[in-house]
Amino acid sequence: MEIKKDSRLRNFHQAKWDEEVIFQLHTPGERGIIVPVADKDVQDEVGDGVSSIPPKMLRKNPPALPEVGQMRVLKHFLRLSQHCLGADLNIDVGQGTCTVKYNPKINEAFVRSPKASKIHPYQDQHTVQGALQIFYEMDLFFREISGMDRFSFQPSSGSHAILTMASIMHKYHESRGEGHRDELITTIFSHPSDAAAAAVKGYKIITIYPDEHGFPDLEAFKQALSPRTAGLFITNPEDIGIFNPYIDEFTRLTHEAGGLCGYDQANANGILGVTRAREAGFDMCFFNLHKTFGSPHGCGGPAGGAIGVTKELESFLPVPLVERKGDQYEMIWDLPDTIGKTRSFFGPFPVVLRSYAWIRSVGVEGMREVARIAVLNNNYILKHLTSIAGVESPFPGGKHRIEQVRYTWKKFHEETGVDIHDVILRMCDFGFHLWTSHHPYVVPQPCTIEPTESYSKAELDEYLDGLRHIAEEARKEPDTVRRAPHSSVVHRIDESWFDDPEKWAITWRSYLKKHAK
Repeated sequence: MEIKKDSRLRNFHQAKWDEEVIFQLHTPGERGIIVPVADKDVQDEVGDGVSSIPPKMLRKNPPALPEVGQMRVLKHFLRLSQHCLGADLNIDVGQGTCTVKYNPKINEAFVRSPKASKIHPYQDQHTVQGALQIFYEMDLFFREISGMDRFSFQPSSGSHAILTMASIMHKYHESRGEGHRDELITTIFSHPSDAAAAAVKGYKIITIYPDEHGFPDLEAFKQALSPRTAGLFITNPEDIGIFNPYIDEFTRLTHEAGGLCGYDQANANGILGVTRAREAGFDMCFFNLHKTFGSPHGCGGPAGGAIGVTKELESFLPVPLVERKGDQYEMIWDLPDTIGKTRSFFGPFPVVLRSYAWIRSVGVEGMREVARIAVLNNNYILKHLTSIAGVESPFPGGKHRIEQVRYTWKKFHEETGVDIHDVILRMCDFGFHLWTSHHPYVVPQPCTIEPTESYSKAELDEYLDGLRHIAEEARKEPDTVRRAPHSSVVHRIDESWFDDPEKWAITWRSYLKKHAK
């Protein structure tokens, strides 16, 4: 179906290279660069660089690295880059709860400066005073943002921060002689990592489902509390965009049962400067620097999970922390109840530095404006997308949301036979990305959209035009949608191998063992 003249859709066609993996480009003897032989004075000082290595540490055979010429390597990776989309190329509001927003490029200049990129975590702390100052001031910033009393920036991601909260919770109860508390309560629309990270720590997970109004069922929550309750981990707004107005009741009841409350604020775009964890009764919270605070989303890393706690839990934080003593900044290691370290060194400094610059640039009122626009953008899409026949926003329907919505295309699927995955792949043909949902699919035929403050009305309208166009195609030319993508690099694949570990190959070596003929 042709694009209407008044549509904002672009005539997009992505580059498509049937590119081999780098190991398949291997040609024995090819070199990208020839490393020069060490000067004689260097050899006299350190020898040949191999003889001093203990024999047990030496390889019997050289590593099986691909030998590829420099020009071919350049072509290879530039071709792969043309297969990619992202916030700098397209409207990425369809990334769902992962929150892709604009990351100011000036902040990359700070991170790539030798003053930041060349420092080493083993340097004496007196030689990295600027970096320690940034960690110290970020701690102060996040105390104001959340109401917590102390922050650590050691966790490498949001999920890692949840594991850190679970570790603090575990040690806190053990220190009080209550190690029997082995149950963690969460909700079905909280991020799945709230349950998964706690389970990794050994907790039994109790999941609360929504009531008829779409909020976590308070009566079911009361029934779940017991002397074995370690605490509550909850996202609010939840991953369907609903803010629970009774959240202080959940935290109060948890405390009465002897548990701790951890707040998942990975996506805080819609509540910055509006609500704080302390006023909601939480003992711990964390923020994703790579979502809300202007550092790039690293698809699992690099990232940063800023974790904050109340005064009562401060001594359990991972070490080191940074304190200011006079005109110097020092690492503090002697926390009496510390859980130790949750990662190597201090924390992801480049991620923290970008977020520091972002906070300094927007300021207090700027952060409130971020929240206002994010909520406005989200509800604009909500109104227009639910005007498409068969698209709804359940749990509950018709209510305004905060920063995101998990939509259901169930009726649309029943009426057209077109699946949400067909819609997703057709969106690729217009240079868009659309995401489904976390598993399990509590919402049938789901998709999750989260527009941040970064996107203009014109961009949101362009994205909506794409969904409207596909919805119309599904009713008039359904095969066009079912056979998509047509102009994208993406292929339709047989996903059955996801369920068969015998077919998985996460390295070239394992691929050769399992699949090479």
